[in-house]
Amino acid sequence: MDFASLIAEGLTRRGFQATSVHSANEALAHLERAPVDIVVAHVHLSEVSGLELVSRLRDRQSEVLGIVVTSQGSMETAVEAIRAGAYDFISKPVSLATLEVAIQRAVAYQTLRREVQRLRIEVAVARPIDTIIGDSPMIREVTSLVRRVADSSATVLITGESGTGKELVARAIHDLSERRHHPFVAINCGALPPALLESELFGHVRGAFTDARQSRQGLFVQAGDGTLFLDEIGEMPLEMQVKLLRVLQERTLRPVGGDTEVSFGARLITATNRDLEFEIEEKRFREDLFHRINVVQIPVPPLRSRPGDLRALMSYFVQKVAERAGKPVPEISEEATRKLVAYDWPGNVRELQNCVERALALGGMTTITIDELPEKIRGHQVESAVTATGTPDELITLGELERRYIRQVLAATQNNKTSAARILGIDRRSLYRRLHETDAVVPTAGTTDPDPAR
Repeated sequence: MDFASLIAEGLTRRGFQATSVHSANEALAHLERAPVDIVVAHVHLSEVSGLELVSRLRDRQSEVLGIVVTSQGSMETAVEAIRAGAYDFISKPVSLATLEVAIQRAVAYQTLRREVQRLRIEVAVARPIDTIIGDSPMIREVTSLVRRVADSSATVLITGESGTGKELVARAIHDLSERRHHPFVAINCGALPPALLESELFGHVRGAFTDARQSRQGLFVQAGDGTLFLDEIGEMPLEMQVKLLRVLQERTLRPVGGDTEVSFGARLITATNRDLEFEIEEKRFREDLFHRINVVQIPVPPLRSRPGDLRALMSYFVQKVAERAGKPVPEISEEATRKLVAYDWPGNVRELQNCVERALALGGMTTITIDELPEKIRGHQVESAVTATGTPDELITLGELERRYIRQVLAATQNNKTSAARILGIDRRSLYRRLHETDAVVPTAGTTDPDPAR
């Protein structure tokens, strides 16, 4: 029996799960099929050295620990093993007892390292992110997802109504990742015609079209090893979706008018205020591209579904706007606060920010009163789908009752139209038709907004 099989059999008898392979390529192939914790490798292998194998294994699976076995126990070989990333070094002849002790030490070290990593993640997830304001359960879930996905290279799809702060979430992912030292590049896919969008994303060579007087790198390349944020990807034309899918699959692109493939290292984050699954049904968005960009989805809740965060957001914007204008930070009167909290904010966080800026511009005083608020907020009445009245003058139409109830269901489901349709007992197509008929939803299918504060 060969050395590898003999060692594997002995370790199995001692309670370990052990598998023997007989070449470096077999070891690498095995790692593709199933992760391993510890690798015991002889320093002399037929294809590559045991040291090189340990180094390659760690590149593919960072948590794997290598124990190198050699017939020459020199200090020089030991130093080479440690530099290659080996956890331990054993000289021949190897006894199973010695190997068992080394493996147990490695397992204990690995267990401790994983526990430390777990605790670090728990502490990080519990800590708020400065640019994501609020402490509601929904915002805490957003914060948790941002922290968990930040250091991966997974493509992220951020969903939510216009104005909810989708770009802030994308920037938070970038700022918390190892890519934060590289560029964050953003573009609104609905703000440019298809030909210009292709040139912006992929670049072009000189003479590719009439105004191409010199070659230009596209945003994929400009982002380097940073992050490329494609806002409102649901607005991207179908012909561009095909090209984007190929780029994401191949991790290379071809500039407009060029004949050379260019690789890129940027991470992709996308955002949309559309229901992309409905867009797929309507043949306006490619299903294969949806699955490519929807590796991790982060839904950003509308402001009306997290009223508990309103006061914190108001304080944040008042302080921010006042400092930028060089004014003292004013208070918000109780009457104005009640009106702001009662309003349902169809424009979400962006509308709240604009409202605060308006109030400070008009007031210029130490207190923001109800007089500085827009008329639609001052005159807003809380809607209820259930009305108990005693006079015909107070009754509402059936259409108004339906509009109010649809809004309530959408708010309860965080604008998840699939869930809302299920609660209402209709299909999604019928829900979309009623939304357009009753104007009960804020983001419409054709909305485009170049404002980056999403």
